[in-house]
Amino acid sequence: MNKKLIGLAEQGLFASSIFILFLLIFNDKFVVPLWLQPLGRMHPLLLHFPIVILLLAMLMEAFRFRIASASNPAVLEFYRDLLSNLLLIGALSAGVTVIMGLFLSKEDGYSGQALLWHKWSGVGIFFIASLIYWVRSKTWYSTRIAQLGALTTILFLIGAGHYGATLTHGDNFLFEPISSHTQSTPVALDKALVYADVIQPIFNQKCISCHNPDKLKGQLSLASIEAVLKGGKAGKVVIAGKPDVSLLLQRIHLPLDEKKHMPPSGKTQLTTQEMTLLALWVKENADVKKRVIDLPANDSLRVIAAGLFKPSDQVEEFDFDAADEETIKGLNTDYRTVAPLAKESPALAVNLYNKAAFTSEKLAELSPVKEQIVYLNLNKMPVKDADIKRISEFENLQKLDLNFTDITGAGLSELSALKQLHTLSLSGTNVTYDALQKQLGSLKQLKTISLWETKLTPSQIEQLQKANKGIQFIAGFDGAKSEPIKLNPPQIKNSSTIFSQPLALQLKHPIKGVEIRYTTDGTEPDSLHSPVFANQTTLTQPTLIKAKAYKSGWYGSNVATFDFYKSTYKPDSVNLLLPLNPVHQADGAHTFFDGKLGTFNANSPAWANNWAGFRKNDMALVAEFKKPINVSSVTLRIMVEEETGIFPPGTVEVWEGIGEIR
Repeated sequence: MNKKLIGLAEQGLFASSIFILFLLIFNDKFVVPLWLQPLGRMHPLLLHFPIVILLLAMLMEAFRFRIASASNPAVLEFYRDLLSNLLLIGALSAGVTVIMGLFLSKEDGYSGQALLWHKWSGVGIFFIASLIYWVRSKTWYSTRIAQLGALTTILFLIGAGHYGATLTHGDNFLFEPISSHTQSTPVALDKALVYADVIQPIFNQKCISCHNPDKLKGQLSLASIEAVLKGGKAGKVVIAGKPDVSLLLQRIHLPLDEKKHMPPSGKTQLTTQEMTLLALWVKENADVKKRVIDLPANDSLRVIAAGLFKPSDQVEEFDFDAADEETIKGLNTDYRTVAPLAKESPALAVNLYNKAAFTSEKLAELSPVKEQIVYLNLNKMPVKDADIKRISEFENLQKLDLNFTDITGAGLSELSALKQLHTLSLSGTNVTYDALQKQLGSLKQLKTISLWETKLTPSQIEQLQKANKGIQFIAGFDGAKSEPIKLNPPQIKNSSTIFSQPLALQLKHPIKGVEIRYTTDGTEPDSLHSPVFANQTTLTQPTLIKAKAYKSGWYGSNVATFDFYKSTYKPDSVNLLLPLNPVHQADGAHTFFDGKLGTFNANSPAWANNWAGFRKNDMALVAEFKKPINVSSVTLRIMVEEETGIFPPGTVEVWEGIGEIR
């Protein structure tokens, strides 16, 4: 650089020193005006420049005297001028960066120890680099001082960079991949806590880089439950039991381009599952002590969270070797599956299908893996008593399903050779009391026998239970004698509730002998006045069906409600004028006329595939008909799930096109 430019730069370096000292002394008193805030926000953009320049300059400074003694005058002069210019540029740009950083630190959201260390290490870099520049021409400036100054500056650069990364990316950003890889064994489901093991990890991964004690953006920390419940500058972020008014949920469901959307654009966003977990946790009073398994079995929070943990029970260990993979592959056919009982387990589960294709040879073919078979399912196969001897060759068999087979019980004693057999299912067979009474004495290893829908009477089963106290006999529910329980609701058999031609209503119930009563006028059915469903109802118009199940000895079921829609017209073409939300694409524009209805359960696997969703824009759909039509009504099925940010439209408008719509 020429002397005039160097002089200006040196004046700028001196002025920067004075201005930085002023900002540090009066840090608590000055306020950055709005027009200067953009300058402060340029701090992350500029800081890499002085880092690179100063690193290069300090490495050159450390070897400055060695170069001076070994180089010719021309090389030495070039080296000296280049080093001097690099030091001046590096120190001056560091000063500008420090000033920007001091401006930025006055904005909301920057506080804590990480900010202090970052600020003072940055200030230290500037003053050390400036000092080296001013004194390096002094006679007392030696090799040792040059090396010490270079080393100190580099250490300060590393420290400033580390604490800067902590501010922007969170604590332990540098070593997170290593620490997460070497972390302890995952929590078992029966030990997992809802908050500590489900909710807090979401905060740790997606939120804590901006909301921790070292960087309190919005004066909010999400590093502990106490801090979460305390809230921040805008007030409480979690209102227990009220997800619709909890600020935390409002912010994460804002459009990505909204300034207050959290996490900010550019940061890793929460997944749909994570947003659902947070909403369900708040809805369930933001409990911090409950275990996952303390929640009801069908609770949505428990269902989703359970998939995050390893099973409570470890996979059973076996003392036999795994079968050859090619052998297992060869035994799999269209009518038989042979598969490992669990991942990395040598035990095999075998299922046979197709009653017409079954022969005894299908069992004989399993002899290459007879040692590994622990579960055999022959449900509804024409298995005879003579086949039991073949089954007894599967020496490690633990569970045998003979439901609805042709056995009579003769030959069950052959199973006494199976010392591991603990579960035997004989429901729907012709097994007799006499056969069981004679042969159970040799089957002491059994723990459970199922006898649903057999010829055995309740009294006979009771006698068997008294004589064999180590075995549990499962005989089903007798509504006439047992404590009444509530029937489950009726179900529909129709493949779709949308129809264009007259539709025969089909209702069903899994329990035999159930009477289904129904209404079509919106009233609740009762057991006296409502008509009995007899497969004779035909629907010709949109209809609301309400149905209840009744049976003697049982409590009546809850009301099941089914909406049937009549689709009179199908457009010749359908087009969306604005794009769908990328998460909920379904089948595009065709979704609205495909004759399928989406579920109203966000945890259903089909949920995301059945619904078309809009987020950043309105729904604008054009349906075209080549011939004029008469439209009396238009039905739009809408999902509402406020806790996960799914809301109904504010208004719905239907417009006619060029072709007349009446």
